[in-house]
Amino acid sequence: MSYLTARDRTEREMQTYLDSKEFGEADIDATLSRLKELGLINDRRYAEQFVRTRLATKPVSRTHLYRQLLEHQIPKEYIAEALDVVDPDEELKHAIAVAEKFYRQFLNLDSQVRKQRVLSRLQARGYGYDISSKAYQSVEDETEEWS
Repeated sequence: MSYLTARDRTEREMQTYLDSKEFGEADIDATLSRLKELGLINDRRYAEQFVRTRLATKPVSRTHLYRQLLEHQIPKEYIAEALDVVDPDEELKHAIAVAEKFYRQFLNLDSQVRKQRVLSRLQARGYGYDISSKAYQSVEDETEEWS
C-alpha cells in the first residue's frame, strides 16, 4: 500500500513492483484484480491525469504525450481517450508558449540561428515542423509588433 500512496501507479508498474518483491503470479494477479476493483489502480484515470498534469507543467505535443504514455504501458485505447482533450488549437497555443520561452532565451543570437534553435527545441518536445513553424512565426510577428 505504501507503494501506491506515493503517487498513482499503472497496472504494469504495480505488476513489476510486486514481481520485484518475488510474489508469485497468482498472488500478483489476485492483488491487481483487487486493486482495480477498489479503484486504487486505474490506467484510464492515470492517463487522463498524466495528460492534464503534463500540459499544465511542461507543455509538450500530443505525439510526445502519446510516446510517454506508451512507455508507461498504458493501453492504447486509454491513451487515445486521454489525448482527446488536446485539440489542435490547444496544441498550437502550447507550442507558442514554448516558442516564446526559447525565443527570449535566444534573443541575442542571429535571427537565423535563433530560428533554428527554437524550432529544434519545439521538435524535441514532439511538435511537428508545421506547428513549430506556425508557433515560431506567431512569436516573431508578436515581437515585431513591440518594435
